[in-house]
Amino acid sequence: MTVTTEIDELHLLVANLRGCLTSIVAAYGDCPAIRRVANDVESIRNGVARLEIDIEGLAVTGGYPQRSTCLVQIPDTQYDHAFWRDVDHEGIGGRRR
Repeated sequence: MTVTTEIDELHLLVANLRGCLTSIVAAYGDCPAIRRVANDVESIRNGVARLEIDIEGLAVTGGYPQRSTCLVQIPDTQYDHAFWRDVDHEGIGGRRR
């Protein structure tokens, strides 16, 4: 199977998934649970579209981009506490003073 054939199969599967979702909406109506699934289906559709773009880019460049093998040494020493002053704490919802 070629990549193009596999991408075409993904498009067909997503189209079938969207069709099933349409049937579910017709049977049960629009509700938060169904909207979550609809969002997931659209996310998958967008992911396949991005995959197509990436594959086209790989075909142009001749393969996967090479990763850098350079390692960065991270010291074990403590950061200066002033470094974190006035920084929002994610997950807490406010600034820590």
